[in-house]
Amino acid sequence: MFPFRNSLAEERRRALVFFQKQAGLRFRDTGLLDLAFHHRSFSNENTKHEQSKSRINNERLEFLGDAVLGMVTAARLYSLMSEYSEGDLAKIKSVVVSEDTLSGIALTLHVNEYLVLGKGEEMSGGRQKKAILADALEAIIGALYLDSGYKAAEHFVLSLMNPQIQLVVQNRHARDHKSLLQEYIQKKYKTVPKYTLVKKTGPDHDRTFWVTVDVQGKTYGPESGKNKKEAEQAAAGTACRSLSLY
Repeated sequence: MFPFRNSLAEERRRALVFFQKQAGLRFRDTGLLDLAFHHRSFSNENTKHEQSKSRINNERLEFLGDAVLGMVTAARLYSLMSEYSEGDLAKIKSVVVSEDTLSGIALTLHVNEYLVLGKGEEMSGGRQKKAILADALEAIIGALYLDSGYKAAEHFVLSLMNPQIQLVVQNRHARDHKSLLQEYIQKKYKTVPKYTLVKKTGPDHDRTFWVTVDVQGKTYGPESGKNKKEAEQAAAGTACRSLSLY
């Protein structure tokens, strides 16, 4: 079922044992953990048959891990925050399991050091891309669920999410500036902010994007990011601070 179960090189096996120690994990099937680190760019470059590609990348594990992560986090929020409404719980959950949060956790676990990427993705800085890191963390959760069951996966997820939940409770989490700005503008002016990409700088493999946001005729920015999404968040943050939304 899992193609790397019996084919791991000894060096890779030792590396994955070390990862488990630092992450507080214990897999029976190290090959399953290894699969969680295989990005689709690797399978795209190394597999001829389309039907086989999904079996040597982490996308299916990511799908499963996302569901486990969501369930465990939702249950924790439900029991911890009995005074909060469904809408508030949904907003908190979206922050706690956001790409920014998950990628940050992945970096603290050194997930980037164990990723298996295609050459193109490697050259374009894939080891530091938030989406790849967040997806790999979800894949690890999915792999742990298959390997050791729900309780083990729940324990691991809570060890990661409890500190993030506390940051939200203490209002020290990374804010979703775009959502906050849009909610405010829609409520006050019955319209939405307009984002404009004003320029891109740097070589193709290391682009910086510069974005402005227009609110009722006033322009904030430009602010920069490694992709348009990050730049838009930065511009929205500038607007939010100027409008005293924090």
